[in-house]
Amino acid sequence: MDILSNLKPAKGSVKKVKRVGRGPGSGHGGTSCRGMNGQKSRSGYKYSPYFEGGQMPLHRRIPKRGFKSPFKVEYQPLKLRRLVDFIKKNNLLNQPITAELLYEKKAVGSKNLPIKVLGDGDLDMKIDLTIHAISKSAKEKIESAGGTIKLVKF
Repeated sequence: MDILSNLKPAKGSVKKVKRVGRGPGSGHGGTSCRGMNGQKSRSGYKYSPYFEGGQMPLHRRIPKRGFKSPFKVEYQPLKLRRLVDFIKKNNLLNQPITAELLYEKKAVGSKNLPIKVLGDGDLDMKIDLTIHAISKSAKEKIESAGGTIKLVKF
């Protein structure tokens, strides 16, 4: 009968703890498996993964170039040609196209990046587009075809 006081872990699942510093007969006595001398044999030793023994660290040896802005926005591009193909393929001719719809129907890759429509391709239909960003050429092509563009924040 299984009573809580009789429960034991499965055989082989629990390993015996290595007991160090318990005399020479244990096999782990004397130096307690730390070796003879050096920093690692002392108490209070702490190791940083970036420490290279006093040598000039790698992140200080390699040259630094330029500047990376922490505020740069990375867009995922969507060409106008591909947008037109997407609309025709999914029969969305007179419907508003939103970023959420493009994410949902997998017209763009990641949901974590804003979308920017680029003007590569021709347009022969009216599009009502709600998007995060658009290039100047794409904007001209959509407006000349009678479409509307609404920009939203990501």
